[in-house]
Amino acid sequence: MATSDLDVEQLISELGASLAPPQRAAFEAAAHAALEAVNCSGCGAAYRVLAPLQRGYWDPPSDDMRREGARHLRPSKLQNLPAVGAEDPRTGARDRHRLRAV
Repeated sequence: MATSDLDVEQLISELGASLAPPQRAAFEAAAHAALEAVNCSGCGAAYRVLAPLQRGYWDPPSDDMRREGARHLRPSKLQNLPAVGAEDPRTGARDRHRLRAV
């Protein structure tokens, strides 16, 4: 096996790592068939063939915000009440000194 063959095998393994086991096996079989049909010359050409193929086998996880809800939209005392403590004496210093002669 040539070095580029090892690189292509590693590429197939890396692209299949995010897939579920049944999908991974189907992707690896389809990847080998696609590479034989195209007769790729290297790892870069193999990636250009395999990346769209891998997307066909990948099912993204559900993005169900209703189950847990967005945490930043939940009401809290810190958001609803006014700020605690005295105002910082440095507040507004830039505005006070803006028109000051140098």
